[in-house]
Amino acid sequence: MTILHDNKSNVKKVKDLILSLDQGTSSSRAVLFDKEQKIVAIEQKEYKQYYPKAGRVEQKPEEIWTSQLNCAVNILNKNNIKSEEIAGIGITNQRETIIVWDKKTGEPVYNAIVWQDTRTGDMCNEISNNKISKYIKKNTGLTIDAYFSATKIRWILENVKNARKKALNEELLCGTVDTWLVWKLTGGKHHVTDFSNASRTMLFNIRTLKWDKKILKYFGIPETMLPKVVNSSEIIGEVSPDFSSLSGIKISGIAGDQQAALFGQNCFRKADVTATYGTGCFMLMNTGKKLSISENGLLSTIAWGIDNKITYALEGSVFEAGSVVNWLQNELKIIEKPEDTDKICRKIKSTKGVYFVPAFSGLGTPYWKPKTRGTIFGITQKTSSEHIVRAAMEAIAFSVKDVISAMQNDSGAKLKSLKVAGGVSANNFLMQFQSDILQKKVIRYENIETTALGVALLAGLSVNFWTWEEINKQKQTDKEFYSEIEKKTSKKLYKKRNKVLKKIIKLYS
Repeated sequence: MTILHDNKSNVKKVKDLILSLDQGTSSSRAVLFDKEQKIVAIEQKEYKQYYPKAGRVEQKPEEIWTSQLNCAVNILNKNNIKSEEIAGIGITNQRETIIVWDKKTGEPVYNAIVWQDTRTGDMCNEISNNKISKYIKKNTGLTIDAYFSATKIRWILENVKNARKKALNEELLCGTVDTWLVWKLTGGKHHVTDFSNASRTMLFNIRTLKWDKKILKYFGIPETMLPKVVNSSEIIGEVSPDFSSLSGIKISGIAGDQQAALFGQNCFRKADVTATYGTGCFMLMNTGKKLSISENGLLSTIAWGIDNKITYALEGSVFEAGSVVNWLQNELKIIEKPEDTDKICRKIKSTKGVYFVPAFSGLGTPYWKPKTRGTIFGITQKTSSEHIVRAAMEAIAFSVKDVISAMQNDSGAKLKSLKVAGGVSANNFLMQFQSDILQKKVIRYENIETTALGVALLAGLSVNFWTWEEINKQKQTDKEFYSEIEKKTSKKLYKKRNKVLKKIIKLYS
């Protein structure tokens, strides 16, 4: 897919563009931005996920790499853009997904284990009952969960033949997807990650800003496997001459997808909140220079590092959002395309008592129940596919409400408005219902590609493509949603749903 502005008067000049590589859970994309922060072109390629067993989600590292490389090459070739016109490359990525590969051959020793994978659930239960769990929570800001990278690395070392031996002999490297892409793009010269991605591994001490030796020892992971941690906005290296179309372009920004979205939404002030509705839905609240440890099931994380100065955030994780829509389309086959959900939901006035808990990979914030599974509750002979579709969409909004409530309790700050982004945020019914349940304004900007924009801004900042003043420029609003129901009605809807959710959690406990 390619999108081009038809403004023929906008002739591109040398170093007049920034290229974002947006490597997501289900597709890779390349997005070009001009000096006005406008999208010039988009190239996208989907790739497969593999499900070898229940609870296991894998991807092939080479498919991740080739799909992302093809997007980057194609977007330049199709639009007759030369590498000399690109000031810098920013890389944003699905977080927590881990890849381990041979340092010499570059061959992965196993498939990428995706963030949605729950195979290490039992391992996490053991860790939770160990005294080190408090240390991990205090120093990484993360809850013990299969979601994060540490247990995935340990599983590979324990289950792949000779992996432990090779790791101890300093023959293996590992990293999140950003690390893998930088390593490949630079021909193996740079093995790095940024502060935001490092903070998602459950191995990085977000207080000392170093890989934590005590945690590494506990998991049996040699530090030599891990990448160097760099700023989110920093010139890291250049693309290898092996890739002629991209050769010599500076890689100048890295950020995990949700942190990139926070930056792209101009959430630079304390208590600013954004929600990105992608495969999952993730919310971040900027907490400034202060590290806040949550008492309500949120994660404490690093938003970004610039000039070695850290901005922290609180994060809530809803594991299923776009994946719910995909399930309705590809598995249940009750919609033909994602856009159908908006029309179907508006066609009926309610779900007629049907509730949907989309815990395909367990429940995230604030419950952290990895064994809970997806459930449709309240079905009768009168239940139609339309009721299920609406219940599924409402479920996403209810889950977001869970996270926002936890954020307000932890921070003591009241939400003024919610800034939204991501493909699923284009659904007007969902955004209206979200506003109804939150009883707050929901703001959707004209450019919903704020993840790609955020890392473009970080990349552009380090190569002086943009100044801070230009980055702070007000974004164009596409639509604002205001609650259309009374507060007591909103509370009643949420209360009913919570009763159902408690029953389902109990069922799987």
